[in-house]
Amino acid sequence: MLLAVFSDVHGNLPALEIMLRDAGPVDGYVCLGDCVNYGPWSDECVDLVRSLPATVYLRGNHEEYFVDGHYPGSHPVARAFFEHCAPMFTRHEAIADLPVDHVIGDHVFSHTVDDRYVYPDTVLELTGNAVIGHSHHQFRLEHGHYRLLNTGSVGQNRKHINLIDYLLLDTEGMVFTPRTVRYDETYVINEMRRRNYPEECVAYYDGKARA
Repeated sequence: MLLAVFSDVHGNLPALEIMLRDAGPVDGYVCLGDCVNYGPWSDECVDLVRSLPATVYLRGNHEEYFVDGHYPGSHPVARAFFEHCAPMFTRHEAIADLPVDHVIGDHVFSHTVDDRYVYPDTVLELTGNAVIGHSHHQFRLEHGHYRLLNTGSVGQNRKHINLIDYLLLDTEGMVFTPRTVRYDETYVINEMRRRNYPEECVAYYDGKARA
């Protein structure tokens, strides 16, 4: 069985649509959460993910923020994004009871582990095989007998805003293939301006390095 595994769409509908086209015909999808916030299309991204056949949609921290109606962090730009995007979101019931993890074979899929941002150089004691998102970097770690894979971000690549990262998984043998696709980010940035995003939010996207 072939699955597309992705995370951190963050309201970026054009990037999600391009990812789905790149994945092509698959047998199902696993979304590791954070479909919402930042980009202009949180409602539409939730609708599209939920419409996909044989889809597992897991809860991310931004789904929690939208359900709770509160951003608990202190980062001023992240707060500005939340305060702009959350009032426009209308799909609360669709994300209210999402599961936090899902098991396929000997791998646990979740938004992250131990509520941490995990990067390639993070010191981490793995107790099993894990597939996560959250930190917007695509990579693979090996520790002892276990491995951790990060899908990267579909809609908000941390280094290069015009890159989409996700994984294809062949469940026979649990073989993961990383995928990276380019797209034109200017459409997203122009839509943010059209919807009167705070300037610091637009600058966050516009100032990211392009690959």
